[in-house]
Amino acid sequence: MVTIAGFSLDSPFILAPLAGYTDLPFRLLCRRYGAGYCVSEMISCHGITYRQKKTLGMLQTTEEEQPVSFQLFGNDPDIMAEAASIMTEYHPAMIDINMGCPVKKVTKRGAGAALMSEPQLAEQIIKKVISATNLPVTVKIRCGVNAKQINGVTFARMAEQAGVSAIAVHGRTWSQGFSGSADHTVLAEIKKSVAIPVIGNGDILSYDEGLKLMQDTGCDAVMIGRGALGNPWIFSGNNRPDSCEKIKSAALEHLDLIEQFLPADRILGYIKNHISRYFKGLPGSSRIRQKIFSCHSVRELREETLERSLHR
Repeated sequence: MVTIAGFSLDSPFILAPLAGYTDLPFRLLCRRYGAGYCVSEMISCHGITYRQKKTLGMLQTTEEEQPVSFQLFGNDPDIMAEAASIMTEYHPAMIDINMGCPVKKVTKRGAGAALMSEPQLAEQIIKKVISATNLPVTVKIRCGVNAKQINGVTFARMAEQAGVSAIAVHGRTWSQGFSGSADHTVLAEIKKSVAIPVIGNGDILSYDEGLKLMQDTGCDAVMIGRGALGNPWIFSGNNRPDSCEKIKSAALEHLDLIEQFLPADRILGYIKNHISRYFKGLPGSSRIRQKIFSCHSVRELREETLERSLHR
């Protein structure tokens, strides 16, 4: 049993934050399929403090998905603290600070993985955020800045001393972005160096790969990101069903949740992207995917493509 800040998780398999994907409907689906907890897509501290409607909408949650972690990003300690205080009002179980995103539009502002090169600023942010909320605070980092500056261990020790409740470690450096393969050597070293829970992340595309990572590195849990898209079964150790007919129930359940919590008719492109992933790579799936992307409405997607054509 894995415990993070007093929360005993049902499973050590966690949904990682994915920009544009880990909204409330997808998080709820993954929780139903066995995820120990889920992390929201990263949320801008500025968007929260400005109380932008779209940003505050990302803080939506329900009792069913608890415990849930909201991920915050930014590089100004005071604004991050203010945002954490506001975020607390929306009742997540935890707040996660993003110090690992390598995307240029984030790092050019000194946020995300750029903070790996500014450990003193990162420490100020952690302490300010912790002081602004009564919720447990975690942090997500990378193994280092680049091949010459692998500072994951010292950074993790700093974060622990600053008061975080757990650390998630992606097995690439900032400079690698999402290229190459994840190297989890530093993850194992971090696990030996800190007393708080350590979560492994990067290139985990199956349940068995997650189990192996925990065995090889000693990490307490694993975060799965891309491997969960179109495949919520990954959290329970079941393989994705091998037929379109068997998969449709999960796709329809996901669509139900989207229609319940999001303005579905205004985000048809987003819905097509999500739903098409359920059928990717399966025998005979190309026809279904073509029909999904040719739909002109959510009703057509549901009735003509999912509910009817899968029975033909």
